[in-house]
Amino acid sequence: MTHLDSLLSQQISLALSSLFTLDIKPESIVFQKTNIEFKGDITLVVFPYTKATKKSPEETAKLIGEYLKNSVPDVEDYNVVKGFLNLVIASPFWLGFLKEILPLDAYGFKKKGSSGRTIMLEYSSPNTNKPLHLGHIRNNLLGSSVASILEANGNKVIRANLVNDRGVHICKSMLAWKLYGNGETPESTSMKGDHLVGKYYVEYEKHFAPQWKANLADWNAGKTDKLNPKELEKLHTLLKNLEIASEKKKDRAQDELTDFAKELTPLMQQTKEMLRNWEAGDPETIALWKKMNDWVYAGFAQTYKALGVTFDKMYYESETYLLGKKIVEEGLTKGVFLRREDGSVWIDLTQDGLDLKILLRSDGTSVYMTQDVGTAAERFREFPELSQLIYTVGNEQDYHFKVLFLILSKLGYTQAKNCYHLSYGMVDLPEGKMKSREGTVVDADDLMQEMIDTARAMTLELGKVDDFTPEEAESLYRQIGMAALKYFILKVDPRKRMVFDPKESIDFNGNTGPFIQYTHARIQSLLRNAKTKGLNHEGNDLDPGKITLLPVEKDLIKAIYNYPDVIRQAGVEYNPGVIANYVFDLTQHFSTFYQSTPILKEENQELLIFRLKLSRMIAQIIRNSMTLLGIEVPERM
Repeated sequence: MTHLDSLLSQQISLALSSLFTLDIKPESIVFQKTNIEFKGDITLVVFPYTKATKKSPEETAKLIGEYLKNSVPDVEDYNVVKGFLNLVIASPFWLGFLKEILPLDAYGFKKKGSSGRTIMLEYSSPNTNKPLHLGHIRNNLLGSSVASILEANGNKVIRANLVNDRGVHICKSMLAWKLYGNGETPESTSMKGDHLVGKYYVEYEKHFAPQWKANLADWNAGKTDKLNPKELEKLHTLLKNLEIASEKKKDRAQDELTDFAKELTPLMQQTKEMLRNWEAGDPETIALWKKMNDWVYAGFAQTYKALGVTFDKMYYESETYLLGKKIVEEGLTKGVFLRREDGSVWIDLTQDGLDLKILLRSDGTSVYMTQDVGTAAERFREFPELSQLIYTVGNEQDYHFKVLFLILSKLGYTQAKNCYHLSYGMVDLPEGKMKSREGTVVDADDLMQEMIDTARAMTLELGKVDDFTPEEAESLYRQIGMAALKYFILKVDPRKRMVFDPKESIDFNGNTGPFIQYTHARIQSLLRNAKTKGLNHEGNDLDPGKITLLPVEKDLIKAIYNYPDVIRQAGVEYNPGVIANYVFDLTQHFSTFYQSTPILKEENQELLIFRLKLSRMIAQIIRNSMTLLGIEVPERM
């Protein structure tokens, strides 16, 4: 396929040699996009050559432009703005390019594995103490889409899910069900299993909060008779720290006091005992854990299916935390970690500009960092060919991953340098932030159903499904609702915090998934109508010499031409928003073309067939782009 940069760089090299006796290699010549304020399709910056040409930037650019116009048929015209040479590329080049790509169903996509790189991308990583919520939706959609984009860039991608199925949080739900559940099951309550377990995570907090608040109230009133000498000593230290803390550090000192109050509640003591029993393999505790986790997994499976996300590899912290503990013990012997008097194990990263980090509690139980070390080590062992290991986790864990990667490096894992935290911003609703332990989160299942219901209501109001069967209509409502949700979330740069507005996301106009879907359906309708009129647009033949492009047609082909670079940029930035905003711009351009150019009324047969083929190619790119975002596009709407 002829690439414009390659074609022009060869000719510009010859121009520099012929005009100024400069020996400039074609591969060193760099182009940029033409400023939208000026006429042109591609721009050469001539400032790097003016010292050697001994002429002004404007004169240098003009001489090169005139040379190209006279000797390169594809250069139709040029204009000069200071040291910028804007080149206008003739219609035959763009038409020839379109003819080349018409047979390509996956234009812009590289063959999977062609890069020689294997990437493991972790996303989802749910806790088995609650159902997935809106924040998880962003995580899953982002991870799944980035995986597809990396594959489109020629990488082999292993989609991984690390399930947080053990630890204090899981024990909280288990304990609450044991204390307050009265034997409830998903079957007896007609609740999804993950919803039932999440109900008891919230129930735990309802009983837990009064206990730790009572501790703080007692201490503020001077009632400390329930504390043993060691606890009393720590309390005095924390109260003193709070008293002398600066305004800047006051909140942290209060948090430390609150954490201590939580530690000394009866519920937390029972929770920690349950965790110790779990790690010791107590049969009763393990049986309860397995039962409740199975409820959750069944619920997760339904949610993942509805979201359209899949995984190649599942990891469970219950299977990797022991390896993490073993690695920590080995790190102790190597002097990487240190053991305190109470038996807890830490790493001192203050010399690296970080902080002290705990790896094992004083009772020997592990923390998230321990199991993350173990999971990473297991992945390095299982997939020695990994070029990169990417963690899709919210930006509140930025520090955690700095510490994790540094610990892995200090332990001697050379792969640590290839670990990357795909950090993304939190999702809020128009009414504010969500809090899972208070039960104020937006449940993923409920939100997806709300989107589908809204799509149903809006579609029926517009009268768009009068000739659909009930099954076809329901499928369309699901496609529209899920497109609205996915596109609205993925169009935002992952690094930015965002507000998800369900009403705005499902608008059939503007930068939304349904608008793009509608444009695709409109093209399919156009192509079906053409077929009924006996117009064959399915072939790939095209005679560039018989067609003169309208400016809007040229812009559309230029947008198609840039598609591979868009996929590459999205992969480099791990940003599906690059794809989302590209496909929106493409659909906007097509809508302008469609409204201004009555395609099927065109009398020139060559021009008519060309426009149908151009429309067909745009529909394909819309479809492929939306597939990268995990979004289906209907054939009709």
